[in-house]
Amino acid sequence: MGLFLGLNSFTGSLPASLVNATQIRFLDISFNNITGTVPPEIGMLCPEVLNFKSNQLMATTAQDWEFMTFLTNCTRLRFLSIQANMLGGMLPSSVGNLSAHLQQFIFGFNKISGKLPFGISNLVGLNVLDFPHNQLTGVLPDSIGRLNLLQQLYFNNNQFSGSMPSSLGNLTRLLVLSAGSNKFKGALPTGLGNLQEITEADFSNNKFSGTLPKEIFNLSTLSNTLDLSNNFLVGSLPPEVGSLTKLTYMYVSMNNLSGPLPDTLSYCQSLIELKLDQNYFNSTIPSSISKMQGLTFLNLSKNALSGVVPQELGLMDGIQELYLAHNYLSGHIPESLQNMASLYRLDLSFNNLDGKVPSQGVFSNVTGFLFEGNSRLCGCNSELRLPPCPPLESMEHKKKRHFIIAIAIPIVGAILCLSVMLVFFTRRKETKAQSTSTSGFQLMGDNYPRVTYVELAQGTGGFATANLIGRGMHGSVYKCHLLLNNMMTTVAVKVFDLQQTGCSKSFLAECEALSKVRHRNLISVITCCSSSDSSQNDFKALVFEFMPNGNLDSWLHPDVHDASRQLQGLTLMQRLNIAVDIADALDYLHNNWEPPIVHCDLKPSNILLNEDLVAHVGNFGLAKILSEPAAEQLINSKSSNGIRGTIGYVAPGSFNFL
Repeated sequence: MGLFLGLNSFTGSLPASLVNATQIRFLDISFNNITGTVPPEIGMLCPEVLNFKSNQLMATTAQDWEFMTFLTNCTRLRFLSIQANMLGGMLPSSVGNLSAHLQQFIFGFNKISGKLPFGISNLVGLNVLDFPHNQLTGVLPDSIGRLNLLQQLYFNNNQFSGSMPSSLGNLTRLLVLSAGSNKFKGALPTGLGNLQEITEADFSNNKFSGTLPKEIFNLSTLSNTLDLSNNFLVGSLPPEVGSLTKLTYMYVSMNNLSGPLPDTLSYCQSLIELKLDQNYFNSTIPSSISKMQGLTFLNLSKNALSGVVPQELGLMDGIQELYLAHNYLSGHIPESLQNMASLYRLDLSFNNLDGKVPSQGVFSNVTGFLFEGNSRLCGCNSELRLPPCPPLESMEHKKKRHFIIAIAIPIVGAILCLSVMLVFFTRRKETKAQSTSTSGFQLMGDNYPRVTYVELAQGTGGFATANLIGRGMHGSVYKCHLLLNNMMTTVAVKVFDLQQTGCSKSFLAECEALSKVRHRNLISVITCCSSSDSSQNDFKALVFEFMPNGNLDSWLHPDVHDASRQLQGLTLMQRLNIAVDIADALDYLHNNWEPPIVHCDLKPSNILLNEDLVAHVGNFGLAKILSEPAAEQLINSKSSNGIRGTIGYVAPGSFNFL
C-alpha cells in the first residue's frame, strides 16, 4: 500500500496523524509546498520508501531532527530522500544507525552544517549517497571507503577541507564521483585509478595541487565528464590522456599545467567539449587535434602556445566554438578555417597574427568573431574594426619596383661589404686592446640565448613587487615568465643594483664563474643581459633556472607568517641530503675543476632548493677563480687582503686573502 501525494500544491505542515497509517509502505509527498518541521512520529511508520523531496521543511535544532532517530528502527527502509528543503543544523549521529539495507540516502540542497557523521559508513547497503549543496565542513571521513556497494556519490558544493581520502579507491563499483566546489587540497589520490567502472568524475573548484595522476587518465570507462578545472595542478598533461576514448566532456581549465599538448589527445574521438584554457601550455598546437571530428567546443586561450594556427583545423567542420586568444600564435589565419561550416564563435584576439583576415565561407558573417590585439592583421570588412588591407599593386608598378630593386641591391651590397670590413678591422683592434686588460674574458659565449631588457621587464610585470622573491647586497631577484626556445619558461632574474659599490664587479664575477662550471648542485645560469633600461641607465641582470622552494635559510628560519613552512619544516633525512649536496658542489669547485673556484660567501640564503629539495649553490658574486696555484696566490696577493663574505658565515679569526 502506498500514499502518493507528490507533484501537487499542498501547503501547511505535515500531519502527525499519518503515523496511524500503519500499512503504508510508500509515502511520497515530494514537490509540494509543505512547511514546518517533520513530526517525530513519522519515523515510526517504517515504510520502504520515504520521499520528502522539494518542499519547505525546516530543521534547526537536534529536536527537529528527532524523526531521523525514530527511523533507525525501520529495518525495511530502502529509500530516504529529504532533498531540496530548508533543513539546517547538524545531521544527527543517529543516521549511522539507519537500516543497513538502506540503498539510497539523498539529503542534498539543504542548509545542513557541521561535520558528516562518522557513522554514515555503517550504511553498507547504500548504492546512492547524495548530499551536495549543503554547508558541511571538516574532512571527509576515511571510513567512507567501507561503502563498497556505492555506485553514485555526490558531495559537491560543500566546505570539506583537508586531503581527499585515499579510501575512495576502494569504491570499485562507483559510476559517478562528484567532489567539486569544496576546499580539498594536496594531491589527488592515485588510488582513484582503481575505479574501473566510473563514467563521471568532478574534482573542480578545489585546491588540489601536485601533478595529474596518470592513473585517472587510464580510466577508459570515463564516458561522460572529467572535470579538473580551477585547481593548482602542475606539470604536463600526460600522454595517457589518449586512453579516454569514450569521454564526452573534459575540463582542465584554470590550473598551472605546462609543457606541450600531447598528440595522444587526438585519440579522444568521443569528445564534444575540451577546455584547456588558463594554463601555461606551450609549444605549438598539434595538428592532430583535427582528428577529433566530434568536437564542437575547443578552448585553448590564455596559455603560452606559439607557432601558426594549423591548417588542419579547417577539417573540423562540426566545431561551433573555437577559442585561441591570449597566446603567442603567429603567421596568417589559415583560409581553411572558412570551411568550418558550424563555427559561430571564434576568438583569435591578442596573438601575433598578421595578414588579411579571410572573407569567404563562415568569415562572410563575422558576428561573434574576435581579432583585436593582433596589430598586423587587416581586413576589408568594417565589422572587423581592423585597418583595411592595402590595395593590390598594378603590374606596371610591380615591374618598376623590381627594376629599381635589381639596381639597388648590388649597390647596397657593395656598401655593406665595405662597412663590414671596416667594422671588422676596427673591432679587431679594440679586441686586441681589451685582451691586454681583461686577459681574454668574455661575458657569455654564443651558445647562451639573448634576452633584452624589454623581455625581462614584461616577464616580471615591470619588476613588480608581487614577483620579488629575494633581495641581497648586490640586487634583487624576481620571478619571470620568459619565452626561451619558443617555450614559455619560468625563470629567476637577478637584477644588479649598479648604484651599489662593487655591483659591476660582482656581475662580472658571476658571469665568469657560472659560464664555466656545470654541476647538478650548482645553480644553472641560462643567460645574462647587459643593456640599458627604459631610462637609458645601465642595466645588468643574470637569468637563472627557477627554484620553487626558495633558499635554505627560509626553511631553517621560517617567517612567522608562513604557516606552511612552520608546519612542514625539514626532516632529518632532508637536512642530511642537503648537506651532502652542498659538499658535492664544493668538492667539484675545489678539487674537480681546473682552475679551482672559491665561493667566498657560502651561507643558507645562498643555497637554493628545487621542487625535490635538491640543493643548488648560488650567488657567485664574491667568487674567486684561482688561476695560479693557491699557495702562490696567497703569497703574491697584496692589494686585496681582507675579509670576504658575510659576517656570521666567515670562520672566526680567518681571512680570505683574495
